Amino acid sequence: MKALFIGGTGTISSAITKQLLDSGCELYLLNRGTRNESLPAGANLLTADIRDEEHVASLIEHLEFDVVADFIAFEPTQLERDYRLFQGKTKQFMFISSASAYQTPLSDYRITEGTPLSNPYWEYSRNKIACEDYLLKMYRDHGFPITIVRPSHTYDERSIPLGVHGSKGSWQVAKRMLENKPVIIHGDGTSLWTMTHNSDFAKGFIGLMGNIHAIGESVHITSDETLTWNQIYEAIAGALGVKLQAVHVSSEFLDACSTENYRGGLLGDKANSVVFDNAKLKRLVPEFVATTRFDQGIKATVAHILAKPELQREDQEFDQWCDKVIGALEAAVQAIRE
Repeated sequence: MKALFIGGTGTISSAITKQLLDSGCELYLLNRGTRNESLPAGANLLTADIRDEEHVASLIEHLEFDVVADFIAFEPTQLERDYRLFQGKTKQFMFISSASAYQTPLSDYRITEGTPLSNPYWEYSRNKIACEDYLLKMYRDHGFPITIVRPSHTYDERSIPLGVHGSKGSWQVAKRMLENKPVIIHGDGTSLWTMTHNSDFAKGFIGLMGNIHAIGESVHITSDETLTWNQIYEAIAGALGVKLQAVHVSSEFLDACSTENYRGGLLGDKANSVVFDNAKLKRLVPEFVATTRFDQGIKATVAHILAKPELQREDQEFDQWCDKVIGALEAAVQAIRE
């Protein structure tokens, strides 16, 4: 198989890249080259900014692909560019959308690919929906061979997946745990969520590549494991070897108190219970099974981060904000009791 990835080094795409190269795929990566030092050997690198359409067109002028996948498209204009570049040059174009595009709030917590797309809380999700709409039109009107893939919360060894963290990532929450400080869990922690390791996501994605039955289809790829946020945070604390000191805070309160735009990421995503039905993926890729249980995957992630000081980005502003929120709740309880 001859494939081109736009991106190829992110959380989702890095595992796909590794597995494809291990299998002998002729893989081209088109990116700016800023994170390629960690790539396994064997990829054909096309160094360019995808926004420079003329330059990219010159690089691929004499190339054709079985699969082209864009991991870094977020707005319809970027897909319009991709259509101009790759129409007639690929047998399959794969777009990475988002499971946050599904109906929010959900009318049924069980999500299938037939669940309506609507998210009034998050512009990111609405843009992904608009991207899907554009590609479906190109498929219907012009035969552009698309496959739409919807990941949910996918993680790797470089970052601890959480519900509430600051702009510098999740390390500060882990640091608070290690220091025996309270950490914030949105809501009461009992809403349902799914965490998918990127190596499992890669297996499903690769199974869709070159798959004639996936043309014109939308498919989400997630683990079948369902967890509460309390279980997620307990697993993280367990991997760190500490006891969890949890403080539960309303998602609406967190949104009102924060400058981090929790309205989208929380109210439009993580505050809602989701259970994914992967039956469609398993029909298209019969061998797919997610094998990394979260408590096992997070142990490997935590061990990797603890061994890599460069991944431990402190965030004092977020740390102070947590203390303020927790202090305000404690003060409110005390005031009511007086």
